Amino acid sequence: MNGAGAAGAAGLPNQTVQEGEAVGESKFTLNVADGTVRDVEGRHGEAEAAPLEQAPSAGRVVEFTTPRAKLIAEAHGAISADLADYPRALAAYEALRGDPEALAHWDMANYVTMRKLGYNDHGRVHAFITGAASMAITELLLEAGVRPDIIESGVGDAEDVFLAVILGTMLHDIGNQIHRVGHEGHGVALALPILDRILGPLYADPFKRVKVRSFILGAINCHDLNPPPLTLEGGITAVADGTDITKGRGRKAFALGSVDIHSISALAVDQVVIERGRDKPVLISVTMNNSGGIFQVEEVLAPKVIRTPMQPYVELCASTREDGDEQILRRVRLDGDHFVMDLEDGERIVAPVQDRPKRVAGAVIEALGLDTERR
Repeated sequence: MNGAGAAGAAGLPNQTVQEGEAVGESKFTLNVADGTVRDVEGRHGEAEAAPLEQAPSAGRVVEFTTPRAKLIAEAHGAISADLADYPRALAAYEALRGDPEALAHWDMANYVTMRKLGYNDHGRVHAFITGAASMAITELLLEAGVRPDIIESGVGDAEDVFLAVILGTMLHDIGNQIHRVGHEGHGVALALPILDRILGPLYADPFKRVKVRSFILGAINCHDLNPPPLTLEGGITAVADGTDITKGRGRKAFALGSVDIHSISALAVDQVVIERGRDKPVLISVTMNNSGGIFQVEEVLAPKVIRTPMQPYVELCASTREDGDEQILRRVRLDGDHFVMDLEDGERIVAPVQDRPKRVAGAVIEALGLDTERR
């Protein structure tokens, strides 16, 4: 593939590499540092013209805005560049991004998550951004000689891997339109007719078509680690989902005065860069404008690295900008299932990742008195 890949094609700026990190071209960069934080009051007159994912809430809110069309255009350019050498995968992507059913699913998933639950973006923008991230990760893995499960099982080749990953990643959250609880399984059911419609013309052999489809459905079902994915393709989707943690995803509005770790951390991440690692195929670098962003890294991204088949292949590093707010943390990196944190005063701390889903599952097993040994 063209090494310039996502970032160059999308016209996105590359991040300056920190000392001691890998030196190489960026595969995908999501930079939202130039967005605007604004205080908005009484926007009721805009309600009818605004799309579902941008419809205003009543009262006064504080929100972070990044142009929606700009984010989608940049991600589309990145995906198209990464799939340029794989015509079948590119055809599948083009069919998906123009599919009326998929477009409706993304909008309704966003309506439920943002308007009914107060969550961050789970619609079209999230689908495109995570899709671009998944393509960058897939490219880096294949360049390093890693064999995803589609190849390892003999089902298909690299093109089938790209096709399965882009479809699984872009459809992973559509089940939210039914309910957040069980959205993974709902997503599988909703994706089936779309996948059959797209894959039918691309795979004349139904035997292979159904096998490729199984990897896509597995990625959708396991993207939120409930249960954790078993295939590398599923792991790519989960990690790509976890990379959309910048404040650009704070297209969510926060109630004025409701300052908590969720709202602070959502506005603390300026940039995520996916590039070639030094010791592992993939390096994910997170740039924060203040130390509150570590909550996003620990709660959202890190568990999707350490609890998927991607763990041996991903380096994760977070650092704060020198011109940001007063700093506590200077740099954080993932080492196995622990964070190594360099504080501003020079102290170094090692702490386990607080893997909430794993703790909850363990508590349920303990409460039920279940034997965790394999029978």
